[in-house]
Amino acid sequence: MSGARVHVTGIGFITPLGYTAESFDDALFNGRSAVRARTLEIEGLDPAELAVAACDFDAAAVRSSSRLPLDRGTAMAVAAARDAAAQAGLRSGSVDPERLGIFWGSGLAGAGSFDDTTRALYGERRRMRPTTVLTVMPNAAVAELALQFGAQGAAIAYACACASSAVAIGEAMRAIRGGWIDTAIVGGHEAMLTPGVMASWHAMRVTAPPPPGAPGSACRPFSGDRAGFALGEGAAALVLESDAGARSAVRASSLFLAGYATNCDATHITNPDPAGQVRAMRAALRDAGIEPAQVGHINAHGTATTAGDAAEAASIREVFGRATPVSATKAIHGHVLGGGGAIELVAALRTLAQGVLPPTANLRVPDAAFDVDFVLGEAREARDLRYVLSNSFAFGGTNAVLVAGRAMDR
Repeated sequence: MSGARVHVTGIGFITPLGYTAESFDDALFNGRSAVRARTLEIEGLDPAELAVAACDFDAAAVRSSSRLPLDRGTAMAVAAARDAAAQAGLRSGSVDPERLGIFWGSGLAGAGSFDDTTRALYGERRRMRPTTVLTVMPNAAVAELALQFGAQGAAIAYACACASSAVAIGEAMRAIRGGWIDTAIVGGHEAMLTPGVMASWHAMRVTAPPPPGAPGSACRPFSGDRAGFALGEGAAALVLESDAGARSAVRASSLFLAGYATNCDATHITNPDPAGQVRAMRAALRDAGIEPAQVGHINAHGTATTAGDAAEAASIREVFGRATPVSATKAIHGHVLGGGGAIELVAALRTLAQGVLPPTANLRVPDAAFDVDFVLGEAREARDLRYVLSNSFAFGGTNAVLVAGRAMDR
C-alpha cells in the first residue's frame, strides 16, 4: 500500500522550545535557540563547559499507571502522548483497544535513572531499588503508554540511536497501511542530560563548546565553522490513524504521512555514507509515490559535525539538486538523539501547517563545499507547500526518512 495516506490527528511534545504550538512556532520560525551553557562537574575530573538544551519539566508531576517511579524520559513520553491523544480526541472506548498500537523510539532509555542508580550503588554504597530494572528497561515508556491508553495491539520499542523515533513512526505507518492496526501512538524521547552520559558524549569530541557570552550559537549546522552539536532532551508524540474508523478527527485532519524508508550504510559505525542516505531518501519518495520536485522543504538531520553535515549535504544534492530549500533545527532545540526524529517531524509538520520555512539558526556562512539552498537568516513563506521530507541518520549506519504532506482539498 505504498503511497497510502496515514493521518496525523494529534501532536504533543515536551521540548526545550516549550510545550505549546505557539511557543514552538515562535522559536522555530524566528530561529530562537534554547541552547545554554552548563558546567559538567564530576569528582576527580576537570570541569567541562558543555552546550545543552534542557526542558523546563517537572517529571515528578507525571503519575504512573503502574505506580512505579518513572524515569525522566518516560515521564516526558507520557506527558507528550497525553497531549497528542487529547488533541486527537482519543479516549477510552473511542477505538478498539486491539487495533491500537504503541510504537516508540529512544536511544538510551532510562539513562537518567541508570546514572542515578550506579552513583548510589558504587559511590554511596546504597541498595538498589527493586524496581530499577523496570525503570531503565528500553521498553519502559512503551509499557507505560500501553497501560495509560489500554493499547492491546503491537507495543514495540525501537533503539536505533539517532534514528530511533523516526523508525518507530515509519514502522507504525507500515502497520496501519498493512491493516494490522487502525490507530497508533508513536514518537520518541530522550533525557540524558546526566553527568555520566554528558561526559560520554564530550569524550567523543562531537559536542560543541558554548561560545562565551553566546551559548545559543554553539550548534551551527552546515556552517563553515561548525563545531559539533548541543545535547538536548525532550519527547514528541503523534497519533496516527487510518480511514477505517472514520472518526471525526481523521476526517478533519489535513496532515498525513505519505512515505517512509529505512536502511543501513553498513560501512562504518560513526562515519555516515552519502550513498546510503541517497538510497533512503529515494526509497521514501518512491513509497510516497512522488518525485523530488514535489518536495517543497527538507528538514535535515544537520548535527553540525564535520563528517555528518558533509555527507548529508552531498546526499541531498544528489537527490534534489539545488532546487529544494533545506533547514536544520538542532541549532535551536539541541540534538535529542533517539527522540530527535519525532521532534523534527513535528517541526516539519508545523512547517506544513503554517506554510512557512524555518531558518537554520546560527548559519550565516554555509560551508563553501555545500551547493544546497539553505534557508538563511529569516523564515520564508511557502503557501503552496504540499510535501516535506525529514531526515534522521544515526550512529550504526541506520538511516530513516519520513515524507509528510498536507491535503490541499480539505
